[in-house]
Amino acid sequence: MKCIKCGTDNKLKNRTDNQGRCIECQHPFVFEPTSMGTVKITDPFFAKAIADSSANNTLFFTSKQLFYLLDSRLKKKPFNIISLGCGYLFLNVWATLLFGSFLSFIFGSNSLIIVNLIYQSWVIFYLFNNTNSSKLNNASRQVSAKALQRLGIFILIIGILVSLFVFNSFPLFAIVVFLGMLSVYLGTRQLGRIGLVAQEFLFSQSEFQDWLNRWEQINGSILKILPSPRQQIAPVAINSDVTAYSFDRLVVCDSAAIAQLLIANNFHFENNCAILSITGYPESIFNTTMQMLRRNPELKVYALHDCSPQGVGLVHQLRTSPNWFRDSNVAIIDVGLLPRQIIATKRGMFIQSSNDSAQKAKKLAGEIRQSLSDEELAWLESGNFVELESFSPQKLIQILNRGIINSWTLDNDDSSLILVGDSGNSMYVVESFG
Repeated sequence: MKCIKCGTDNKLKNRTDNQGRCIECQHPFVFEPTSMGTVKITDPFFAKAIADSSANNTLFFTSKQLFYLLDSRLKKKPFNIISLGCGYLFLNVWATLLFGSFLSFIFGSNSLIIVNLIYQSWVIFYLFNNTNSSKLNNASRQVSAKALQRLGIFILIIGILVSLFVFNSFPLFAIVVFLGMLSVYLGTRQLGRIGLVAQEFLFSQSEFQDWLNRWEQINGSILKILPSPRQQIAPVAINSDVTAYSFDRLVVCDSAAIAQLLIANNFHFENNCAILSITGYPESIFNTTMQMLRRNPELKVYALHDCSPQGVGLVHQLRTSPNWFRDSNVAIIDVGLLPRQIIATKRGMFIQSSNDSAQKAKKLAGEIRQSLSDEELAWLESGNFVELESFSPQKLIQILNRGIINSWTLDNDDSSLILVGDSGNSMYVVESFG
């Protein structure tokens, strides 16, 4: 493992003999992958994840965004379909010969056929299980689904030839046709579902926090990582010349963490917009900012939220709360995340699932449910949810920029935005995310 300070490559013996320090510069190593169990991390790997989260120290990011990035990179790399095929063919021959010979005293001359059919069935089950695995990444699940399709075609071609021209057996012909068609069907079906499979983290939040604490103890504070949003109740005095103006746009987030992220990365300056969270962050300027916003009759509001029961209710809260825009005709654009965007996007977003989320989805208000399709409600009521922090800061900023640009053509019937609801104020939905 290379030292992140001097670049010296330290072998395990070097690290052990030197009490976990670099043999060249004596800098302590944070991680020892040989003693970490199933999840193995090196110091250069962690440093690279930090650098990539911050886009090489150009953007602020949250600790949870780093958490998601580490999990994504620690998950198994995509299977190589050629290696998978070679392994299948090798075992196809040797497993059949080895176990077939062993069982020949029970099944006689049919033992080779029986063992081979059991092997084919096991491979189909193994690949199908991979396509549903919450511990694999989407690329690996996709490779497994394509392998199922190719396996089915292989079984059909070779199995039909062998059953008809070698054994001349109709029962064997029927079995191989069934297995082949089943494999092709399962592979084809799973390809369309892989992006909607819920995932699990390979490590816990507490483990990650321990790694983060130890990293900062040894290497110092991470420059671009954001602390938890601080609550500042006392109002901040703002120059009257500033408060005389307003903003053309407002971004409302469903969490203070995302609002803090956007503000830290100067999104408000670059887009001439105000940024607030539905919880009132930043508290010290919340009331003053709202007074400025209400003076602009051309204001456009952008709702940015998790794809969760609480998140999909953000626009409803903006439209009905007296603290926001009740009895106002302000245009509200729902940038997302919405279930329809998750379902339509085939890029494999990090979907999670929990019983708590399922229960909250079933208790959604009638007005919110009316804005969602049956498919979206079913998706939410299954307990599924996606967090905005599963995206990198760079990606989130790109997505929000695109939503704002699309909204400029609201009066020109932009097909990427759909008018939802018939109340006094208009609410639009961006039909894609990312």
